[in-house]
Amino acid sequence: MSNTPMAANPLTRAVLEIDEYASGLGWDRPARLFALVDTARLRAEQPSLAGRLGQDGEQETTAYTPIEQDEIPTGKPLDEFLGTIAWPDAVAGCALTVERLMLPPSAEAQVPKNLDEATLTKWVAEHPERQEVRMTVAVLRDGARESALRLRAKDSPTEVLTGSDLVPGLAQALAATFEE
Repeated sequence: MSNTPMAANPLTRAVLEIDEYASGLGWDRPARLFALVDTARLRAEQPSLAGRLGQDGEQETTAYTPIEQDEIPTGKPLDEFLGTIAWPDAVAGCALTVERLMLPPSAEAQVPKNLDEATLTKWVAEHPERQEVRMTVAVLRDGARESALRLRAKDSPTEVLTGSDLVPGLAQALAATFEE
């Protein structure tokens, strides 16, 4: 993941690394879940795993190493799936990358009232101003959050928007996976 720009915040760097990884896989992919582990702790406690992940002997460039988890089951709503997750203490945080359709704020007034979820999804999919977006959201146990958004229409590493509050609902759902 050498093309990821250096970010001042280690969590931002981890999010951008995951975004770059997802970008390399292409579009129209299922959601992907990652554990974020402390890189120094990983090197100290699991040197063989660090070696397989390309972390051994490397100069430390990030505080967190993303480790992709098993595939997210299809057919189960994402919020229900996230409600089943519990992380071991060694996991410092988690991240999720997911693709969705998005409408610009100017289209909000056009949304018909009283649509069920399936009808609303169809309406958004047919809207002429819809945009396909890949969202990568990460949270840490201490509450820190970071997100990256990439539009399919502007699929370039220089066009990735980052910020801590870009996808607050998804960040909250991920944070809940650390609640006891």
